[in-house]
Amino acid sequence: MAVNRVPVLKRCRSLGLDPVYLGIDKKSKRRLERAGKKVSEYGLQLREKQKAKFIYGVLEKPFRNYFVKADRMSGMTGENLMSMLELRLDNVIFRLGLARTRKEARQIVDHKHVLVNGKQVNIPSYLVSAGDTIEIKEKAKSSQRYKDILEVTGGRLVPEWLEADQENLKGTVKSIPTREMIDVPVDEMLIVELYSK
Repeated sequence: MAVNRVPVLKRCRSLGLDPVYLGIDKKSKRRLERAGKKVSEYGLQLREKQKAKFIYGVLEKPFRNYFVKADRMSGMTGENLMSMLELRLDNVIFRLGLARTRKEARQIVDHKHVLVNGKQVNIPSYLVSAGDTIEIKEKAKSSQRYKDILEVTGGRLVPEWLEADQENLKGTVKSIPTREMIDVPVDEMLIVELYSK
């Protein structure tokens, strides 16, 4: 399995992204060297795609597959793409406040701590659907790790398309998120333009 090992703050700086969207509280004190240089239209489109891939932790091939699937669905391709990325199991765990970052959420899923509708799922890219119940296994609930996580994520705002029960480490997907419900700073129209060339 391929893993992106680029330092997070360095990557955030190059994409002009606030690390808060990744669940990281640190700030980079360095400034970007190329600030002020004119970026081509292709450069802007590429940056938006890289931003989306980086935020959700998706590599190029799966990202393109999401785009193809989103293109086949009815409605706006860009909105479909964003809601599919948002419905990934690792992202839902992060959104429910059961992990500090999306990378940690991915690890929690990999380590088989997650049940979807009572069944164990260890695939971070698993797409949940409306009405699904996601919870942490009983065996893992008592571990110190989740107490630490809840201390950090306790005040985090849970999006309106999810319902979180942090006491019992579980949550429900109330509906499929629309673009207005997704607070990720990505212009998905530029991604659609890039892929439709």
